[in-house]
Amino acid sequence: MIILTGGAGFIGSCFLAKLNENNINDVLVVDQLATTDKWKNLANKKFTGFLHKDKFRKFILDTENTVLNYSSNEFDNKKIDAIVHLGACSTTTEKDADYLMDNNFLYSKELANFAIKKNIRFIYASSAATYGDGKQNYSDKSISNLIPLNCYGLSKHLFDMWIVENNLESKVTGLKFFNVFGPNELHKGDMQSMVSKAFKQIEETGKIKLFKSYNKEYAHGEQMRDFIYVKDSVEIMMRILNDKTFTGIYNVGTGLARSWNDLANAAFAAMERIPNIEYVEMPEELKKQYQYFTEADTEKLMSKLGSDWKFTSLEEAVKDYIQNYLKEGKIW
Repeated sequence: MIILTGGAGFIGSCFLAKLNENNINDVLVVDQLATTDKWKNLANKKFTGFLHKDKFRKFILDTENTVLNYSSNEFDNKKIDAIVHLGACSTTTEKDADYLMDNNFLYSKELANFAIKKNIRFIYASSAATYGDGKQNYSDKSISNLIPLNCYGLSKHLFDMWIVENNLESKVTGLKFFNVFGPNELHKGDMQSMVSKAFKQIEETGKIKLFKSYNKEYAHGEQMRDFIYVKDSVEIMMRILNDKTFTGIYNVGTGLARSWNDLANAAFAAMERIPNIEYVEMPEELKKQYQYFTEADTEKLMSKLGSDWKFTSLEEAVKDYIQNYLKEGKIW
């Protein structure tokens, strides 16, 4: 059985879809649905149980219980093959530092300790936000000198460093996700990708709004990101799940930065519209923590994926997302 935290979220539910495609349905989904629309991401999935995050956390902290003795005998004596931890707060603008430290750092430590003690595979999500402004480069080979620009990035970095400082890289797998986009993200509100926002803006106004640049090195809309399609991300996760030697901390990006203008033009092309981009002022709170360029160093990742691996191009990914999901109102 696989325990999947954040299983109703964006990447989590896409990974659940990928598991189902591979005939893996014995999954315990751990999440906190509250009043969000995350539940919709589970409606077409197969999984053997659901557990609220707080209840799950309580059980893993109780060393006298097994994590699965929470309701009936349905899951008793099941062998846990892996814990895939995607259940952290992913809101980069979250201002509640205590919440971020508890949810992203302490919760992750609790899960890692539990998994290692029980000899269970542990795969977790980190973030490219740990790299800060990128002045220390975007290499996953040495991460000790990174200075995140916000508390979200710090909470992720602290856990990465806890793994490194405790020499646990050979026992766990950490994934520094770059700019992931794709189906099942609509519940994220303002934290949706620019692709889904662009689709809505084009439908409603015929144009896309992008932030102006306040850096002389970048023209408006030419700020660059390493955009990666969620389908590529979860395929990489499947390879990791199936390869016990795939341990350590890895960047999960394409290694090819593209501009916001490129993304906008891809969205217009997918919707068969003439490009119409308006550049608008960036909110003051974002200016101090804005990344003008991100590009994953993928040498370490590609050494494991092999030369046969090919990422979906930005244009192909945007077209698939818009035409097969956003236009149809579908989830994956």
